[in-house]
Amino acid sequence: MLEAVNIQKSFSSEGADVPVLKGVSIRLEEADYVAIVGRSGSGKTTLLNVLSTLVKPDSGALNYRGSDLTSAAEKQLNTIRKSDFSVIFQFHHLLPYLSVLENTLLPFMGSLAPVSRQLEQRALKCLDRVGLADKARRLPGNLSGGEQQRVAIARALVKSSKILFADEPTGSLDKKTGEQIMQLLAELHGDGLAIVMVTHEPAYADLAQRTIELEDGVIAH
Repeated sequence: MLEAVNIQKSFSSEGADVPVLKGVSIRLEEADYVAIVGRSGSGKTTLLNVLSTLVKPDSGALNYRGSDLTSAAEKQLNTIRKSDFSVIFQFHHLLPYLSVLENTLLPFMGSLAPVSRQLEQRALKCLDRVGLADKARRLPGNLSGGEQQRVAIARALVKSSKILFADEPTGSLDKKTGEQIMQLLAELHGDGLAIVMVTHEPAYADLAQRTIELEDGVIAH
């Protein structure tokens, strides 16, 4: 479904290019569940950002269902991001002045047209899926850290995406809440959602179908 081939990426630091990814190849199948692990600075988040099209690689190919996304126009990338890809981060990035329901509907609030009642009902179903339907009208500041992260997951689900990219989704949570988030991801994968997750927790990586370890910008063997 999604394949990265010989991905290379460098970032500029103090006037010099510092290589972060040095020829990484990875293939994601339908309904796959992949954990990306490695030490800090190994390139985990950069790889996730390349796979989700948030960062463009310097060279290599990123193929999604027959299309090379590295050469795709921004309009095509935006269409895929809106329909097929969802990303959740370690920090939930909720807007504090919007309600939980409105934060969940953010992917559809980019135009002047009002959000339809149908979409609102879908968002409420997603909030119910993460156990927060009863808090739809609250502001994020009235929720716990774990609840805010669950809102971020509901926001990812509302698009009916094919792939969920998760960057340390439990990194800012306590152990119990983190385990609840991981259980939720396992349920979503069971429903057929493909997941690519960056994690530093070996126990969480073990929940994935397979693990890819990065070491100094390459896949460790």
